[in-house]
Amino acid sequence: MYRFSNTVIGFLNLFTLIASIPIIGGGLWMARSSTTCESFLQTPLLVVGFVVLVVSLAGFIGACFNVAWALWVYLVVMLVLIATLMGLTIFGFVVTGPGGGVEAPGGRVYREYHLEQYSGWLRKRVKDPRYWVTIRSCVLGSKTCAKLASWTPLDYLERDMTPIQSGCCKPPTACNYDMMAAGAVVAQDPDCYRWNNAPNLLCYECDSCKAGVLEDVRRDWHKLSVLNVVVVVLLIGVYSVGCCAFRNTKRAETDYPYGHNRMTKVRPRWDYYWWRWLHDKREQLY
Repeated sequence: MYRFSNTVIGFLNLFTLIASIPIIGGGLWMARSSTTCESFLQTPLLVVGFVVLVVSLAGFIGACFNVAWALWVYLVVMLVLIATLMGLTIFGFVVTGPGGGVEAPGGRVYREYHLEQYSGWLRKRVKDPRYWVTIRSCVLGSKTCAKLASWTPLDYLERDMTPIQSGCCKPPTACNYDMMAAGAVVAQDPDCYRWNNAPNLLCYECDSCKAGVLEDVRRDWHKLSVLNVVVVVLLIGVYSVGCCAFRNTKRAETDYPYGHNRMTKVRPRWDYYWWRWLHDKREQLY
């Protein structure tokens, strides 16, 4: 039973070690994505992935070499890790829940995105000038908008756009620049006045561009949240088996075979022989 439990926990830790690789890869993909350009949700995911990797490796070694204290530390860290990963997944679902955009006017295929549709935490982060300078440089360097340079007016009616392209590469569809050129005072989206034809300006300072970035973050995070849920379920199963392996390893360390009475290895008390002599005499009398 002891060897079986340790073998099982060893194999399960090998599986979680392998499972940590997609988490790390997913975090790196999000952090280095040429379209997302934002890492304030990806960084915790990378940290958790590396912790899963290290803890699984420690548990695998502890189970194979029968080190009880190593398994105890492993179980404590695993419990904290499961709670952290669950909290991170729930937090990601909460802050990336709102959004999705609205249909563009005129029956166009693409959607447009508005900053007020997203959670306050995300809006606060993306409005921070320190973050937005980095994100803007990333979007500009990705040349995402350059792909629309050859589009015809018909393409804008019939072809879809990514959230970044919809928010950063063009002004809002509802903008009416003919009336603005004529000097008429009209109430329009503030982004209509932020738009500039210069390739390095476009609508990079528009709220719609910030909303497009958040929509990309939202979509990517939802994909990885499914992976997080699978990993949490796997870790809970590994933790349960790990508790059994720790108990069996602890029993094996004390040299007591499973199911055996070990009183034979205990030195008798000082009054044992006196009690035994009295017991024998009593039996002789009766």
